[in-house]
Amino acid sequence: MFLKSLSLAGIAAVAGVALLGLPAKAERNLGGNSGVKTNFSVTAWSYKSDPRFKRKEVEYASAETPGTIIIETRKRFLYLVLSQSKALRYGIGVGRSGFTWKGVERISRKAEWPDWHPPTEMLERQPDLPDFMEGGPNNPLGARALYLGGTEYRIHGTAQPWTIGQAVSSGCIRLTNDDVIDLYSRAKVGAKVIVN
Repeated sequence: MFLKSLSLAGIAAVAGVALLGLPAKAERNLGGNSGVKTNFSVTAWSYKSDPRFKRKEVEYASAETPGTIIIETRKRFLYLVLSQSKALRYGIGVGRSGFTWKGVERISRKAEWPDWHPPTEMLERQPDLPDFMEGGPNNPLGARALYLGGTEYRIHGTAQPWTIGQAVSSGCIRLTNDDVIDLYSRAKVGAKVIVN
């Protein structure tokens, strides 16, 4: 499997995962729909997080029931409602221009180290992507995934923590792997997810 991952290194760079031993760097490709070009190593020590997006409990007025997830895409935060006045706030990466959405869904299932099957539309836009990538630390879905209804959208981790606070995905909501593991442990299947 390791050799298979290495053989996919060039393809995986487009998918948001590279296996090169170069310093962390992400840049927006303004010339097309490919999203983010990457040049990075998958190590926990190669990146210093932006303190604005650190997970923390905050004052947050909401009439939603505890356990509801509210995503504020413009602010780049996800809120897990704890009470009518408190929430746990997580920094997120969101859909790039043309890939944003709003609505209400429910968590339909949860997965640890999920496999990745790029949607047909993504494969049409980026034909060099693999049809399948086994779950693991180099997988674009990261450590955990919360699937939203019958859609192809998910709240998931990422091997690119520097993209938190950015609009780079194809519509999914991404968190650092540490944060998605925390959210996964708290969120329940059936919980309401509101995307604003």
